[in-house]
Amino acid sequence: MLKHRGFPGRLPGTDFQFVIRRPNPKGVTPLIRRDRYRDRRPPDKRADVAFMAALWRQFGDEPFERGNLDAGRLSWLFGREVLPYDDPFDPESYESLLIINETAARAAFPEAFDDGEWA
Repeated sequence: MLKHRGFPGRLPGTDFQFVIRRPNPKGVTPLIRRDRYRDRRPPDKRADVAFMAALWRQFGDEPFERGNLDAGRLSWLFGREVLPYDDPFDPESYESLLIINETAARAAFPEAFDDGEWA
């Protein structure tokens, strides 16, 4: 499992984690598309923005390996702002490649692309 050096471990001041420390011994948690509803709590929305900002700063418009990125946090963006790059895509692989859908990400999280501080 690739560890993304320099990627934030969590949203500062919260328990929202962005990366995992080690592979899950029970098997890889699959990436799924989770629906985001309008009534989500503000801290959840801030975590999504911060995670997208971190992804953009780390990878930009280049494909990237899932590696140690948290499956739960990725699943909130998967299928919309973060898309599979591999064909066929394996949602249960740490080596799967992903790519940011910049158009969808900028529409959903415009503040994640500002030059200011996101956390």
